[in-house]
Formats: sequence, C-alpha cells, structure tokens
Amino acid sequence: MVKHINHIVLSLILFTFMYLSSSASVTYDVVSLGAKADGQTDSTQFFLSAWTSACGSASPATIYVPQGRFLVKSAHFNGGHCKNNAITVRIDGTLVAPSDYNIIGKDGNWLIFEAVNGVSVLGGTLDGQGTSLWSCKRSGKSCPSGATSLEFSNSKNVVISGLTSLNSQMFHIVINSCQNVKVQGVKVSASSDSPNTDGIHVEQSSGVTIMSSTIKTGDDCISIGPGATNLWIENIACGPGHGISIGSLGKDLQEPGVQNVTVKTVTFTGTQNGVRIKSWGRPSRGFVKGALFQHCVMVNVQNPIVIDQNYCPGEEHCPDQASGVKISDVTYQDIHGTSATEVAVKFDCSSKNPCSGIVLEDVKLTYQDKAAESSCANADGSASGFVIPSSCL
Repeated sequence: MVKHINHIVLSLILFTFMYLSSSASVTYDVVSLGAKADGQTDSTQFFLSAWTSACGSASPATIYVPQGRFLVKSAHFNGGHCKNNAITVRIDGTLVAPSDYNIIGKDGNWLIFEAVNGVSVLGGTLDGQGTSLWSCKRSGKSCPSGATSLEFSNSKNVVISGLTSLNSQMFHIVINSCQNVKVQGVKVSASSDSPNTDGIHVEQSSGVTIMSSTIKTGDDCISIGPGATNLWIENIACGPGHGISIGSLGKDLQEPGVQNVTVKTVTFTGTQNGVRIKSWGRPSRGFVKGALFQHCVMVNVQNPIVIDQNYCPGEEHCPDQASGVKISDVTYQDIHGTSATEVAVKFDCSSKNPCSGIVLEDVKLTYQDKAAESSCANADGSASGFVIPSSCL
C-alpha cells in the first residue's frame, strides 16, 4: 500500500515538474546567438533568429537585448506562423539603424512586427540616425522617403513600454490595423525641424491607449488617421512638435471614420498646434464623431484649438472644393494657457458639411496677457462655463 502511495506521489511530482518545465518561459539572448554589441557589426540575422525561435516555442518566450549598441538593418518580424502568443522583447541596450540612410530609407520600415498576438516591447532605445536624411530632404535634393522606426501592423494584444525612440528617419512609432494596444512611458526625441517625424501614429486600429509619454519632434506628437476608434490618450508632454492631430483625413473618397477619441491631461509647450482636427478640402465619406479634449495646458502654442477643413498642401488636387468629412460631437473641456497668436480658437469647417455639436466648456486662452480671439466658419455648437476667448459658435 505504502509503495503504491509512494508511486502515486512520485508520479504527481514528475507530472508537476514536467508541467512547470513546459510552461516556464525561455529566453533567447541575441548576444548568445552571435550579435555584437559594438554598433558596427550587422546583427540583423541574430535578431531574426531569436524571433524564429521565440515564435516556435510552445511556452512564453523572451528575446533579450543586453546593454550595448547593436547595428540592425530592416527587420520584418512576422507572426503569421507563430505558435506563441506571449513573446517579450526586453531591451537593455540600443538598436542602431545604419548611418547611411539609403540602406533602410527606401524600405518604408526599419523594424516591423506584422500579424503578431501578445507581443510586448519593454525598455531600450531605438536610434534611427535620421539626421542626415532630414538634411537631404531640407536641401531639396532627391532623397528616399525614409523608414518608420517601429511599426505594429495587423496585430493584437500589444504592449510598448519604457521605449525611447531617437531621431527616426520618418515616423517613430506606427500602430496600423491593430486591436488592443497599450503604449506607456515612451520617450520620443527628434529636432523641431525634422520633417515627417510624427511621434506616434495610429490608424485603422481600435482599443489603443497611449499613456504617460514625452514627445519632442518635428511633426505631430500624436497623429490619428482614418479608421481609428476607441482611442485613449492621457498624461502626455508634447513639444516641440505640431500638437495632437486627428488627421489629415479625407484624402480619399472612400475612407473609414474616426470615432470615440479621448485626449486628456496634455501639456503642449511651444508647439505649432495644440488639439487639431484636419481634413483635406475635397470630397470624402470620412467623418469624426465623438472626440473629447480635456484638461489641456497650452504654453505659447500657435494654434491652441483648431479645426481646419481646408487643408490643401501646395494648392494641388483640391482648390475650391469643400471637404466631405463630417465632424460632429467634439468637446473641449478645461483647456487653458497661452496662445502665441491672436486667434487661439479657430473652427474653419466645411461649407458643405458644417461642424455640429461642438462644445466649449471652461476654456481660458490668453494672448500677450489679454483675451485671445476666436474665429468660426460653418461651425455649430454651444459654450458653457467660463470661456475666453468668447465663443463664436
């Protein structure tokens, strides 16, 4: 009987050990696989090799990047055949793009995760080395368009936390066609004259949260493109940059709308815009419905509150046309601070599709210690509480 019990206990212990072994996480250290932390040796294949192993693992896996600088060229991390929906990329070091911008500049992406589920990128620095490409673009020479530093596409259940992105050639972080994404504690840094270097861009995605991040760049701190729904942005420091923008929208006739966007507790410092909605002046079936901008501080911002539905760069493809994008139910609540221009609130809406349901509540914006001005065209709505400049709705 005792032997029988001992045999059962032994079997249970063995089973438990086997279960724990199979469920325990595994780690793939890129240096152990052959990557060199000298910033000079191409380590791309070792990162891709770590990804292949992590994808093939039946248990949770960590790809570990230790301290040091790792040169990585364009890398496509495809999750199409992944068995694993718990992969963590933990970075203590820095991934460095090639100094010659031509090497990745025509690829569109430097690091892209596609069709993944349950991937977390934690910590570390991405150095896009984009300064020479920006110089090329500013000179008017023929240059490649540049690469986005980090993109997640067609993915779900993604976390990006504690990441620093420096000097991206183009956009720093892109969330495209994803569900359930959390971005937190991110730092983005590029010079104020760096072209097309949006900090975080979201489009065709739902359930995206962006929290507690600092963004200093040459374009939008956060840009929200067509098809973004259920988006929550909170506790952001923006500047320099072009502010937080919904748009530009309406470039295409058939275009999904933007719905249910909350932007709260943001400080804009010396930015071109504060909270902006922007659409092309041309026909479109796009829309913006249900946006809340709340608890925002403006420090010397050129256009603190702006809706521009007559966007037409270079006056090409849209002169004398009205925007088809319908903007409705947009609330500005507790927005205060200083404007760098006289007109602090500007609603320039579509003549064919006037803005409706615009609400101003407790807004106080001054220009040179005086009340600023407001300007409205084709905008309908209401004001309540303390509103300076006085509402023109």
